[in-house]
Formats: sequence, structure tokens, C-alpha cells
Amino acid sequence: MTSVALLHRITDYANRPDPYPLYAELRRTPVVRDESGPYLVSTYWEIKGLLHDPRISSDLRNLTPEAAKAGGQEHDPNLPPAFIRLDPPEHDRLRRLSMRPFGPPHTPRRVFDMHGELEEIVSGLVDGLRGRDTIDLVDDFSYPFPVTVICRILGVPREDESHFHEWADTIAAGLDPVGTAEEREAQVQGVRRARGELAAYLAGLIEERRRSPRDDMLTAMATEHGPDGQMSPVEIITTAALLLIAGHETTVNLITNGMLTLLRNPDVLQRLRTEPGLAVPLVEELLRFEPPVQMLPQRTTLADIDIDGTIIPKGASLYLMVASGSRDPQRFTDPDRFIPDRPDNQHLGFGHGLHNCFGAPLARLEAQLALTALVRRLNGPSLVEDPPPYRQNAVLRGPRHLPIAISGVTD
Repeated sequence: MTSVALLHRITDYANRPDPYPLYAELRRTPVVRDESGPYLVSTYWEIKGLLHDPRISSDLRNLTPEAAKAGGQEHDPNLPPAFIRLDPPEHDRLRRLSMRPFGPPHTPRRVFDMHGELEEIVSGLVDGLRGRDTIDLVDDFSYPFPVTVICRILGVPREDESHFHEWADTIAAGLDPVGTAEEREAQVQGVRRARGELAAYLAGLIEERRRSPRDDMLTAMATEHGPDGQMSPVEIITTAALLLIAGHETTVNLITNGMLTLLRNPDVLQRLRTEPGLAVPLVEELLRFEPPVQMLPQRTTLADIDIDGTIIPKGASLYLMVASGSRDPQRFTDPDRFIPDRPDNQHLGFGHGLHNCFGAPLARLEAQLALTALVRRLNGPSLVEDPPPYRQNAVLRGPRHLPIAISGVTD
């Protein structure tokens, strides 16, 4: 099996329900090069090493022109990249400014103090399922929960959700590798349009916060000063857009993949029902076993790098296949089995290194509260279809719908 066929099959929608056998094939060689140009790294230790390697760049401007064009990853000249698409020192400055109103060291209790508010949102959504014998977990719970949360944190009106939902879907789809040059060009243009419309929307909200400050992140980013100074207006827009999209896209998948996994493992579901403390290690195992982010396709090399005898040249496009790494048998015992209290679970679900997931503490808490409430309060849940229909996105992988039959809702 060539790497060309494997990459095509991994991104083929027909294999979205279960890409893991393909990752196992890919791991036979830690590094392979696809015909279209990207180098795919699929094994745990090699991925983790690269995530900590200063010779790996997240800035698309460091790709060679040929690699950028082949991957449809040209830099958008109309809007600068968010901090996850930058390297130090600019990445570090913007990340510190973003963290000031969100978490340590300046607001260390921000996520912890949201516990009660998150429980209230979860309870309200589950209450809304009363009187139903079938629910769609995505539309009825997994999507509205994290969207409500990130809107409250940022200060984005929840009633505008229909607008940014479409923009978010288009921008997230831009991460997906696509086939022909025409498809790549259409993808690039669609992402640029969506980013421009979202930027214009956020610019209006930010201006409102300058005039009338509130207790939200948009206000903090627009008005606060610190040791690193203040974000420029464009930097506020790109950071807010990143947090709005990343703040719900991945968590929707984490919760949905989690419930799907529990329904496929009824013994574990019953354990969580009677042992709510199991939620903490269980969510870590979900991040390893069914991660919402399957690959990190937007990386490049700042120098020639030798990995297991393969030289990845400077400026090459690099795909870090994190979902494959988290099932690497060289790192995890019995990696294809879901073990809710797996010891030493140093998965790659939130990445590693300087680009480790900004919102990991919030995503963890959201998933823990959501899954605990769902298994406690839904009576007799069972899958209506398995596998369920999946989203098109191969990078941010999860069911588009998850129909579940229930016999009632417990108080």
C-alpha cells in the first residue's frame, strides 16, 4: 500500500467512521511522503518530538511556494494569521495577551469558577429532552452546549449563532486536504470569504465593547493593557475568531465521540453512572481513543530534519497524524481498546509543546460535566444507527448527527 493511496483513503469520506486501521498501515513507516508533497508523520515519539522541536513552524509563510500551492495553504493577504499560525516571539506575545482574561497566571480561577454555570447550562439542555423517545445528540446537546459557553465567555450574542455557524464550518473545512487544483482554489476562496465576513462581524462587536465595556473577553482584549502592551485591532479580531471557532468545533466532537463510545461500551457507561469520579480519566482516554482533532496538517520545517532515516527538507509541508500517534502500540498497551482509567495516559489529543491547546482546561470540564449528566439522566439510551453519519471534515472528525433512542429523562 503506497502512502498516496493511504492519504487518499484516510481523507475519503467512506472511511470517516473508522480511519484507525489505515493509521495502523501508515505507522509501518514513521514518515512517508504523499505524491502531492506533504510528509506524514504517524508514530507517537516522532510526533511528540516534532511538537517540541523549534525547527518546526506553524507559520504558513515558511512553506516553499510549491508546498503552499500543492496543499492549498497559501497565506491570506487580507487578514493576518491567528497566534496558532505564528511562531515565537509573536506567538508567545499574543498567546500571553489572550490568556490574561482566560486563565493563569492572571485569572487562574476563570474556568474553575464556571463550574456551576456550566452545570446549569447542561441541566437546562437535558431538561429540554423530556417527552422525547429519540434525540439527536449533536443538534440537541453537543452543539448548543459549547456554543453557549464560548459565546458567554467572549461576549458574542447567542442569537447570532446562525451567522457564525456557517462561517465556522467553512473555515474549519479549510483544514481538510482536498484533491484537485480547482477544488483547492475553491476551498481557499471560500475560507477567505468566511474569514472576511467573520472579521467584519467581530469588528463591530469589538467597537461596541470599546464604547460600552462588559465583563467578557472581547472587552478585556479591547481595553486591557499589560506587560506585553495591547493587541492591535486586527490582532483582536483574529484572536476572537480563533477562540470562537476553536471554542466549540472541537468540543462538539469530543462530547459526541464520547457518548458514541460509551454507548458502544455499556459496561463503561454503567461505571460512569455509578462512579462519577471516573469522568476525569475517562475524558483523557476519549482524547486518546477518539480525538476530535485527527491530524495537524499546517506545519512546515525551518531546516532539513532527519526522522528515522528520512530527510524532510526545509519548507516542506508536514502533517502530524496525532490520532495515529495516540494509538501507537510502541507507546500504549492494547491501544485499540477503550480503557477508561488507563494509567500514564500521555495522549496527543491536545497537542504538546508551545501550541498545546489553549482551551484544554475548559474542554475537559465541559466534556466531564456533559457525559456525567447524560449517562445519569438519560434512561435506556441506545444507538439508532451505528455507525452514525459523520461530518465531511477529516481533520476535525466527529458524527454530524447522533440519533439516540431513550425511554425518558430522570430528574
